[in-house]
Amino acid sequence: MELLETVPDSLSTEELATVDAWWRAANYLTIGQIYLQDDALLQRPLRPSDVKPRLLGHWGTSTGLSFVYAHVSRLIRHTGQQTLYLAGPGHGGPALVAASWLEGTYAECFPAVTRDADGMRRLFRQFSSPGGIPSHASVTTPGSIHEGGELGYVLVHAFGAVMDNPDLLAVAVVGDGEAETAPLEGAWKGISFLNPARDGAVLPVLDLNGYKISGPTVLARKDPVLVRSLLEGHGYHVLEVTGEDLPGMHHRFAAALAEAHRRIRAVQRAARSGQAPEGVPAWPVIVLRSPKGWTGPSVVDGVQVEDTWRAHQVPLSGVEENPEHLRLLEEWMRSYRPEELFDDRGRPTALVRANDPEGALRMSATPHANGGLLTRDLVLPSPGDYAVDVPRPGATRAESTQRLGEYLRDVYRANPETFRLFCPDETSSNRLGAVFEASDRAWMEATVPGDVGLSASGRVLEVLSEHNCHGWLEGYTLTGRHGLFATYEAFAMVSASQTVQHGKWLEEAEHLPWRAPVPSLNVLLTSTAWRNDHNGFSHQGPGLIQTALTQRSGISRIYLPPDANCLLEVADHCLRTRSRINLVVIDKQPQLQYLSAAEAADHVARGAGTWEWAGTDDGSADPDVVLACAGDVVTMETVAAARILAQRLPQLRVRVVNVVDLMRLHRPADHPHGVDEFTFRELFTDHVDVVFAFHGFPGAVHQLVHGRPRADRFHVRGFIEEGTTTTPFDMTVRNKVSRYDLVVDALNNAGRLPVGAGDLRRWCRAQLERHRAHVVEHLEDMPEVRDWVLD
Repeated sequence: MELLETVPDSLSTEELATVDAWWRAANYLTIGQIYLQDDALLQRPLRPSDVKPRLLGHWGTSTGLSFVYAHVSRLIRHTGQQTLYLAGPGHGGPALVAASWLEGTYAECFPAVTRDADGMRRLFRQFSSPGGIPSHASVTTPGSIHEGGELGYVLVHAFGAVMDNPDLLAVAVVGDGEAETAPLEGAWKGISFLNPARDGAVLPVLDLNGYKISGPTVLARKDPVLVRSLLEGHGYHVLEVTGEDLPGMHHRFAAALAEAHRRIRAVQRAARSGQAPEGVPAWPVIVLRSPKGWTGPSVVDGVQVEDTWRAHQVPLSGVEENPEHLRLLEEWMRSYRPEELFDDRGRPTALVRANDPEGALRMSATPHANGGLLTRDLVLPSPGDYAVDVPRPGATRAESTQRLGEYLRDVYRANPETFRLFCPDETSSNRLGAVFEASDRAWMEATVPGDVGLSASGRVLEVLSEHNCHGWLEGYTLTGRHGLFATYEAFAMVSASQTVQHGKWLEEAEHLPWRAPVPSLNVLLTSTAWRNDHNGFSHQGPGLIQTALTQRSGISRIYLPPDANCLLEVADHCLRTRSRINLVVIDKQPQLQYLSAAEAADHVARGAGTWEWAGTDDGSADPDVVLACAGDVVTMETVAAARILAQRLPQLRVRVVNVVDLMRLHRPADHPHGVDEFTFRELFTDHVDVVFAFHGFPGAVHQLVHGRPRADRFHVRGFIEEGTTTTPFDMTVRNKVSRYDLVVDALNNAGRLPVGAGDLRRWCRAQLERHRAHVVEHLEDMPEVRDWVLD
């Protein structure tokens, strides 16, 4: 077939036959996955034993997903358009599995599930079954990057996928139940950041089938004029297709899809030739109104099922026990005329296969859905080129993230099409503003005098939505590019569920040899709990660390660099990794610097190490107590505590251990970054008590050291939900992790106590009382704390 600029409006008689046959075949396979374990081709009357003992799945949305898929395949055959299909109603998973089986991709990925009768039987038996596949579009679904089990993210993933991907069209089917979620409501704004001169296009298809699990959906019950106005208000050109009549719906949808593609190509041609008007193009959106459970059982036991919420999951229940329901199931499946769709060996007939694009143009085989195949390594500058000069530990201050911003600026310059920063309106606030020397903020809306750093050519993504930023980065990395999501620590919890879902995707992908490793999801948490003293308690929460610790299979990595040079080394490492969630936590405020560039490189490579210069442990014997720390503010408090002990109780042997890679605390059996027993003992001994100052919730460290020698000797101080609008040091006092608290803890847990320990305890408690009075009177910390450096 000669490739065309776009697809013809009207379906020929032959095309109508093949599109409809493909759709019927997909519907047949979808029903089979939900219901059958045997007799896949209905070669005899169905028996109760042919039906699965547990009926699981979602029929109601699947038929609409397959309908759209069939027509988009026709568009691809005519135009050669590279297309990524994203199913927002993710529990329509059997429709996407059916599509990949029909296109032959499923057998390529899972050779045991052949494209014949035996393979069809395997396909049916594995669906929502032990040892099989889940009911939603997931990592096991060829052609999918969108984990459909949690609703709301289809558009953000689609927009992320097409950024810097000019030849890609992402068709994003938005379920009308999904359209009620907060992430999806915000996601429509993606076109305000999409530049058609260098980005691909997103075609949303709002699938209004009327119902969710047990009731109607909001948009389906609204006046269609209001729905059109809503979408037009977002800036879209609305195309509507309504009905259930066949073949009329085929003709109407084909015409709408052709018009949508023409509009997309016109927008792109104008932008790429320099003739586009300023502002946001009127990108198309299709509103598809069709019945829930379209073509399924209309009435069951005298109750309306099709076009109601009853079609959402399994329209016919109790099929094994109810002969009438078994008869209805067979009648329903035979209504698709399977003898026209599959030959006597169970293979799709030529009529069905005629609708499939070829090779990598099949949506289930597109390399954009297996982004590791397209990934190119970043060109990265040397972290040492951005290092802070550290003449001696703890004597100078710097904004650590400011140095990271300079590093990322040059990552942008060296990788103009494969790296982006995503941040909810906080790039400058988080001291990463140097990136604006390399790129403006992406912005397609109007600008006014006084705007700074906004342009259509910008590639820094800022929108005040953690969901959008996180989701854009996911779509960007899953299609093979690299990036970083930077946000305030407390508000990373807004998108924490996305982090969890992405981790699950990566975990399962590791077990699929055909899934190529993708760039890691890199998350920078700054404006942290310990220094959000002016915003107060609402901005004080290190919860994402705890969330990341729950990920299994070693997917998550958590880094707590204590200073700028360690941060640079950590960032360089993270941007080189694949298929990981890298969580990096450090504050943006000026902070003490400890390690030179070379020392930082060694420290980060080790992940944890003893800071001999900070303690009084000469290595000749075990220390009396170990002071450990992980996190920038608590590291400063630990070093200060060690210095107090050295000055006031020099006879006490104190070892200071800093942990930058939190997962080093795990046992090797529990995490690939866990240190071996020998190294753990070198750091912490196997019997000396450890006072551990931690950035996050104390329970995290107890979880990590579980199974280590005498794990009960670890006494952890960290964030205990004590926060308010107060001074920086008062935050540490309130959470009992201040230098004075740590000194008292060290004395309480040391193996031996020299003379003078009691006096030092009393002095520390007096200092804490003095602090409390000082901050109330002077509204700032005591000078000896505020201006403290390591002398």
